[in-house]
Amino acid sequence: MLLRLQQLTKSFGSIRAVDGVDLEVAAGEALGIIGPNGAGKSTLFDLIAGVHRSDAGTIRFDDRDVTGTPPRTRCIAGIGRSFQIPHPFANLTVFENLLVAATHGRRASEADVVQSCGEILERTKLLAFANRRAGSLNLIGRKRLELARALASAPKLLLLDEIAGGLSEAECAELVQMIGDIRRTGVTIVWIEHVVHALLAVVDRLAVLNFGRNIVSGEPRTVMASPEVRAIYLGIAA
Repeated sequence: MLLRLQQLTKSFGSIRAVDGVDLEVAAGEALGIIGPNGAGKSTLFDLIAGVHRSDAGTIRFDDRDVTGTPPRTRCIAGIGRSFQIPHPFANLTVFENLLVAATHGRRASEADVVQSCGEILERTKLLAFANRRAGSLNLIGRKRLELARALASAPKLLLLDEIAGGLSEAECAELVQMIGDIRRTGVTIVWIEHVVHALLAVVDRLAVLNFGRNIVSGEPRTVMASPEVRAIYLGIAA
């Protein structure tokens, strides 16, 4: 397994945001995670990426225990992440944003990553905006840049946090195609998303969080048809 979480737990005061989560993700797999607001999905990503330290449990990545390692160490090891709300370096150009991500995210020199950054810009349809300041991009541009910056660190595992949120149907379809293409290069993907049809177009497996717990996981359409999921996530009586 590329990623293995065992009894992962995190509380904020009296709130148990992540409650004993066990989760495994195989290399090359695409896993979707859904759940209502406040279910602990983004906190789970924060724990995997090292933004927060867990209160209990372990995180193993690529056969290493990374539970106590800092975010940069995990990024260099191959964990890349996009954030729900894009926060690029607004006064840097789009290309410079990728250079920062590449040089710091994989411990490489600028000369070594220029070509790969150009390729990523092309793949994410940002090449025409390479010299534009990142702060001038519209929402779909910022979402593409968020994806591009995560890719610039050359991740083995790509964590996507609601990257399709706020997009039009056409923009969402374009992003889904990009993510599918990335997945076909061998990058392992774990994707949190409320736009469920986007997930179903890409993922092999779906997990559902509720009150910090992984309540069910399995084949996506089977999970979505589960009475428990319909009751908890969709608000439909079982």
